[in-house]
Amino acid sequence: MNAGGDPGLTIPAVTMAAAERYGDRVAIEDGGTRLTYAGLADEARTFAAALAASGIEPGDRVAVWAFNSAEWVVAALGLFQAGAVLVPINTRFKGTEAVDLLLRSRARALVTVTDFLGTDYVAMLRSTGTALPDLETVVVAHGSVSDGAYSWDAFKDRATDTHRQVVDQRAEQLGPDDPSDILFTSGTTGRPKGVVMTHGRTLSVATDWVAMTGLGPDDRYLMMNPYFHMFGLKAGILACVASGATMLPEAVFDVDHILSRVDAEQISVLPGPPTLYQSILDHPDRAGHQLATLRVAVTGAADIPVELVRRIHDELPFSIIITGYGLTEAGTAASTSPDDDVETIATTVGRPRPGFEVRIVEGDRDVDHGEPGEVVLRGGSVMAGYLDDPAATGQALSPDGWLRTGDVGTVDEAGYLHIVGRIKDMFIVGGFNAYPAEIEELMLAHPEVRQVAVIGIPDQRLGEVGMAFVVPASEEASAPEIVEWCRANMANYKAPRVVELIGELPLNATGKVIKDLLRQRVADVDTGAGV
Repeated sequence: MNAGGDPGLTIPAVTMAAAERYGDRVAIEDGGTRLTYAGLADEARTFAAALAASGIEPGDRVAVWAFNSAEWVVAALGLFQAGAVLVPINTRFKGTEAVDLLLRSRARALVTVTDFLGTDYVAMLRSTGTALPDLETVVVAHGSVSDGAYSWDAFKDRATDTHRQVVDQRAEQLGPDDPSDILFTSGTTGRPKGVVMTHGRTLSVATDWVAMTGLGPDDRYLMMNPYFHMFGLKAGILACVASGATMLPEAVFDVDHILSRVDAEQISVLPGPPTLYQSILDHPDRAGHQLATLRVAVTGAADIPVELVRRIHDELPFSIIITGYGLTEAGTAASTSPDDDVETIATTVGRPRPGFEVRIVEGDRDVDHGEPGEVVLRGGSVMAGYLDDPAATGQALSPDGWLRTGDVGTVDEAGYLHIVGRIKDMFIVGGFNAYPAEIEELMLAHPEVRQVAVIGIPDQRLGEVGMAFVVPASEEASAPEIVEWCRANMANYKAPRVVELIGELPLNATGKVIKDLLRQRVADVDTGAGV
């Protein structure tokens, strides 16, 4: 385990250690909810017992489809104690996308909400008309409860002392090689892949993040990164549990609310995509907020202008500014250090984290310094494999543990990693990874879309957004209507902002779309409203 962690630890063991070491310290503040670390451990144990009372067995999958909240944290830590495996679902997913993950993970329980930004997730699931034969228990953490589901309090009432003893025994029997979580990502095939992680691997990510940032019990961590994402879960929730820091969940990105919370609640740790810091710097009332408590900024996930990093350094009070390179399949593999200069922070993703090896290869050959190639890496937090997909696992992961990332990078003479391209054509929308093949597959369900190719195009606020080139099925096809259909049928960061109807896609001799030719067509495109 990285950062000096105990390789024998499990997430329940770390949770109980936090309760013993930081028992009276505040673990989480969320609106009217305030839990100490002792209280958080007790709530998690109760939730675990309720899962056991509902028939959840060790190794069963439990999904969480909800916004950042105290209940999300309790549910996650509780299901780990019950010996279950966490399956987070993106809050921006529509019903068909969530159903796919629930079916493939064979989730037996779901924690969700029925009132988030005007969305009822239970209703969305039911509207698909798809049977979920494995899903036996639905818990509504926030919002109204329909027939067949439990309210949060009613579900916890299922816990008994007998079941508390059962989950205590399960937690003691867990080992670092037992599965802990399955986070779904996407690849070039467009089919989401479930990344299987173990307790030891997942805690490696969390404890290394603590070492990287110096996170400690005096820190107050405003959590804008969604918990369904690797960063929010492992560098967020579990990093705080490992260090005794206070968690302050943030359900949606609202720069006014964030500035107010930093001021009123003395926030010291504020990670996020470059968009977050740009919004703070450009806010007209920034000077009206007291931000002196800010200590740690961590960003990444997009190309960062040097000038932005310089402004963060010069105009905001952070004493530690770090950029990093991470992925669902491995956690944080590289990062800058607090003493790196502004240009290094902006133009590189730093050096490999302790315990990680990084190589740049072309085929089977390691390339020279400064020469581009595919980034491959090996370390203690690299995934166990893809869920039920040995072929994809074999393609991505070598027998001796090297992970092919699909990213193009270089390593300079000083050992700093530069990410210069994406083999998989992935683009990043406001910090969210968008995969063209997956978007194209979704768009082909539209009756007027005969063929489609999606690329990322520049956007001043979000970094990149999607643009779709559509070969229409008839003359009735309407580009604005297809844009609106996409917004209604897929997560909004995936939905292309621009659709261009064309007669045919440019293809090479093997029938593959030549996307470089499509990129050449793009000039001064109006990308419309942001996420």
